[in-house]
Amino acid sequence: MDVNFRKIDIDAFDEEILQESELYEQDPRDPAQALDEMKQIQGAVRSCLAKNDTVGALSAVLEHAPYGPTMEDAKIVSLQALMTILNSTKATEIPAAVKSLSQDSQDTLMKYLYKGMAMTGSADTNASVLLTWHEKLTEVAGTGCIVRTMTDRRTV
Repeated sequence: MDVNFRKIDIDAFDEEILQESELYEQDPRDPAQALDEMKQIQGAVRSCLAKNDTVGALSAVLEHAPYGPTMEDAKIVSLQALMTILNSTKATEIPAAVKSLSQDSQDTLMKYLYKGMAMTGSADTNASVLLTWHEKLTEVAGTGCIVRTMTDRRTV
């Protein structure tokens, strides 16, 4: 029995194949610009946290989140900035901070929480903090936030 026909990539011959880049709008910034912007935001996050402005720090990171396959360095810096915020926020302040965010920001926060859970074991991530934020965010935003996060192709 000849099974060589199974080694042919038939998608290479299909003109109407859907590319991953067509599934969502690309980040308009180039990687170096996004990295510089995230480093500036990281400094702004530190100053917001010094003023005890958790909402301002969260908004700064979540509204300028880099996405796409070419933004890996900027994604790392943004995750570090967000983990600084999450680790420095008291559990009693979390619900108020989450309620003040827009729906898009809540969805982006959920993406970061899942990314942080995937990276447990590194120095910045603390599973109990991530789970506490996940619980509070789900209470405020509902399970729709989880579904939107799981189905969105833009990764942070």
